[in-house]
Amino acid sequence: MDYLSRMECPAAESPYELLLRAALLTPISHYLLGISLIFIVFMYYFLEIHFFQDLITGFRGQPVTLTFNPSSQLFTTSDGGTIGLDWVINEDVKKREVEVNDAVQIDDRTPIIIIIPGLASASDSAYVKHLAFKMGKRGWNVVVSNHRGLGGVPITSDCFYNAASTEDIRSVIDHIHRQYPETPLFAVGTSIGANILVKYLGEDGINVPIIGAAAICSPWDSLVCDRFLRRRLVQRLYNKALTAGLKDYAKLHEAVFSRLINWEGVQKARYCRDFDDAVTRALANCETVDAYYRKCTSCKYVGSVTIPLLCISSLDDPICTSEAIPWDECRLNKNVVLATTQHGGHLPFFEGLTAKSIWWVRAVDEFFTTLKSSPTTHQKQEVQKPVSSTNPQETSTDQVPFEKVSEDGMVSALNHHKAEDVIHTGSSVEEKDDVKIDTKRSQDSTRSSKHDMNDIVGPVKKWLNQISHQNRK
Repeated sequence: MDYLSRMECPAAESPYELLLRAALLTPISHYLLGISLIFIVFMYYFLEIHFFQDLITGFRGQPVTLTFNPSSQLFTTSDGGTIGLDWVINEDVKKREVEVNDAVQIDDRTPIIIIIPGLASASDSAYVKHLAFKMGKRGWNVVVSNHRGLGGVPITSDCFYNAASTEDIRSVIDHIHRQYPETPLFAVGTSIGANILVKYLGEDGINVPIIGAAAICSPWDSLVCDRFLRRRLVQRLYNKALTAGLKDYAKLHEAVFSRLINWEGVQKARYCRDFDDAVTRALANCETVDAYYRKCTSCKYVGSVTIPLLCISSLDDPICTSEAIPWDECRLNKNVVLATTQHGGHLPFFEGLTAKSIWWVRAVDEFFTTLKSSPTTHQKQEVQKPVSSTNPQETSTDQVPFEKVSEDGMVSALNHHKAEDVIHTGSSVEEKDDVKIDTKRSQDSTRSSKHDMNDIVGPVKKWLNQISHQNRK
């Protein structure tokens, strides 16, 4: 009887009541923890947001402590504009103050790295300080070429910087080359700065005084990136953050901006496209925003780059989408090495549990060191473009790559098609009707130039491949 009564008692209560009672006995902290984990996983994997990862690595990382006094120089452009050049000497680092516009005394044998920061970034930005400090410690002389109106320098003309104009960086590089004609020059561009750098290298071709360059997280195609930043909620959040930086830049120089453009358009701008429509497009003399973005696009200049160029992009970049990467153009130009990683975001690429270092800074240092020690450092190679029926203005974003990208994301710009290589030296010889060309010697020279470039690009590609595998573990 007792057994039967015990069996009948639970039946008196509804199963829903039992579940509710069990739920009430569970601590609230367990519910909060579970909801938080589900929310984080959903936001990270389904919405492609990198806020949590950046937040965690930001708390783990340590700020760069400046143990040197950067030397400041003011460079005046032909239109009366002023550009701030902040130098970091490799000795670090001499603890001395240098007055503005004083000539910076450096060793002519020590190479100089010219840094071109990203949108609204300057020499006081965290990643720029990290890059300058690390390169200075590695034995390089570094100069940060701040954009007009940034780096604590006022705007002194009616001309502003924009992603479509390469005149400022061209003037700065020529100025530094004139000051230190015997010093090897290298350049690093980040984000918009990378876009400007690639565009400059393609425009000037063999005439650039640069030995090697690196483009980090370049947008490549501004039209594609603009559509990407307006596509989803998360991208629109990043878009608003970028717009806030642009509006702060405009407010810093409100007296000049309000005289040249409609200031009300700046105040109402919600996204980068709104700001570019109200400000940048007008100051760049473009009829529409899309026309300005087409003018900014750098991917169509990749094929004209004649110096070793390392391009690093992250496939999960939340700002400069991987859809804009010019895969085909990089493959066809043997001077270009394209390295992509599965993770890294937009510029962070943190390394280690403590996130004290940035991976791409180490990669750039290794790439430049290899170029510096190469006997073919001062030779520029022009790529003979293959005959194609496609429109030369088309970018690779409109076409499917003709080769599959390897699992590690590494793409080498080695050209497997047979083409003639031309080495440009200080003198040129014109072919006359009465002059016979030594075909054998010409072929030997061409074969030697190919071998020399492979000696440079090959080890760098192999090293980047190994680092990429380690970075993904």
